[in-house]
Amino acid sequence: MASFARQLLGVAVVTGAGGTGIGAAVAKGFVRSGCTKIAITDINSKTLTQTKEAILTINPSAKVLDKPGDIADENFVNTFHDEVFRKFSRLDYAVNCAGVLGSKTVKAVDMPTDDFDRLNDINYKGSWLSCRAQLRNMLQQEALPKQRKQRGSIVNIASQLGIVARPGAAAYCASKAAIINMTRANAIDYSDEGIRVNCVCPGVIETPMTTSSPEMAEALKPAINIAPMKRMGSPNEVADAVLFLCSSQASFIQGHALVVDGGYTIN
Repeated sequence: MASFARQLLGVAVVTGAGGTGIGAAVAKGFVRSGCTKIAITDINSKTLTQTKEAILTINPSAKVLDKPGDIADENFVNTFHDEVFRKFSRLDYAVNCAGVLGSKTVKAVDMPTDDFDRLNDINYKGSWLSCRAQLRNMLQQEALPKQRKQRGSIVNIASQLGIVARPGAAAYCASKAAIINMTRANAIDYSDEGIRVNCVCPGVIETPMTTSSPEMAEALKPAINIAPMKRMGSPNEVADAVLFLCSSQASFIQGHALVVDGGYTIN
């Protein structure tokens, strides 16, 4: 993983940071890049603890706030971010990785409303609630020295399917498209405040979400074969893009949807 040392020395928060997926890779990437204060959350307390242990293996002196909870719960989101700000006195980087893919492909007519609500509560509403809480905190602080007037940086995780569509995924595609345009709108609203808001659109990434069942693996094969690189990406490859967007090296990048998909969307 590329090093962004001296660029990521503030306080970071990562949602959806449990396990071995993108969020965990981002959290560990922050610490490898010099960040010594980090807050992480995930709905799964066991995998969240695993991420915390991995962070402390990288840097035993890192200060880690870990709190399990449901990212779709407004009260939890607000309480968690308030605790982050009280503990660390600021918030410089925020990455929203919590998301679900759905257990199977399903067309709109066949999708129960409860499944639709669950998917959007996590993918879109959870990102929206998190962004709102993060922006509130960032507006209370001044820019760090040597950060090119950057008061804060938020990166949301969308998807290649927020840009293009595929069969049997209408609700998922819509939830990720919503994240992209939410990102753009927040970027417009808070540029004058010195806050950058961008998103990353991963392709098929090798995570527990994409390898959870034979049915899911079979459903993803066409997407892998369409992409010119013809392979799954790794969480670390997405994390590298996220860390770049957080850093001052991306100081003139605002409201961008960075595609990390092995070329899927160019076909």
